[in-house]
Amino acid sequence: MKNKKYLPIISAIIYSTIFGFSFMFSKIGLEVMTPIELIAFRFLLAALTMTTLKVFKIIKVDLKGKNIKMVLLTSFCEPVLYFFFESMGISMTSSSEAGLMISLIPVFVAVFSMIFLHEKLKSSQLGFIVLSVGGVVFINMMKNSLSLSGNFLGIIFLFLAIIASSFYNIGSKKSSANFTPIEITYVMMWVGAISFNIILIATNLVKGTMGSYFAPLAYNQAIIPLLYLGILSSIIAFFMVNYTISKIPVSQSAVFANLCTIVSILAGVFILKEDFFWYDFVGALMILIGVWGTVYFGERDNCEVLIHTELLEE
Repeated sequence: MKNKKYLPIISAIIYSTIFGFSFMFSKIGLEVMTPIELIAFRFLLAALTMTTLKVFKIIKVDLKGKNIKMVLLTSFCEPVLYFFFESMGISMTSSSEAGLMISLIPVFVAVFSMIFLHEKLKSSQLGFIVLSVGGVVFINMMKNSLSLSGNFLGIIFLFLAIIASSFYNIGSKKSSANFTPIEITYVMMWVGAISFNIILIATNLVKGTMGSYFAPLAYNQAIIPLLYLGILSSIIAFFMVNYTISKIPVSQSAVFANLCTIVSILAGVFILKEDFFWYDFVGALMILIGVWGTVYFGERDNCEVLIHTELLEE
């Protein structure tokens, strides 16, 4: 039983690692696909894969008689709204601005968790969350020299992406009371697949290119990125996100997202042979200490509550 308390943490580390490598695979896939094609095919593959697993009873998905409004709303926040706002924001701003804005998600999740879930967050935990975010900010500032583009609309889109992701975390936590992580992930994949493929169909109809709808899939260079993004980065990673959120406070689970920055840096260094600078090390250390402190003080508070409860029962 004692070991089970570490499962959400292990799950968070795994999904952060998967998401960290997704940047590299997205970069490869975008050489032969447009952003909307990559996202649409990614979630279509994920949805069809999960449906196949459900048909063969490898996974259990039972939505009958359940009110799925919260899960649908959660799924609409992420992946639909988050991916849309993020892609729009990134296209209008510099990479440094996008990285800095997205790194603020754990802070907003922490604030939202106190408002909507009434989670208690000590000042020490908030400090470590800010330290972790600071690590991401520091790396982006040093790497990109923070050359602000001044595109206010792009910043607005990125801010909306932060809000969408924050509400996803809150919605996933609320949904976990009536749905399993597998069921939440299943709905997410289908909502993403339907939404983004509708956008892709509309785009092709306007351009008159419906005949080449599946043309990108003919490239070998598209297959591996889609398999990684569709299976690992969508099904497995989002399942682990939903599992982690269901087991620990969202203010703690959200901070693990900053580990993606470390993984993406290491992937660039060891696979793409990119340079590793001193500020990468300093920023990574800030992120690791921030994540550790957030989880450690959260666990300590939980232990104190359990001990107090046991004493009262005696």
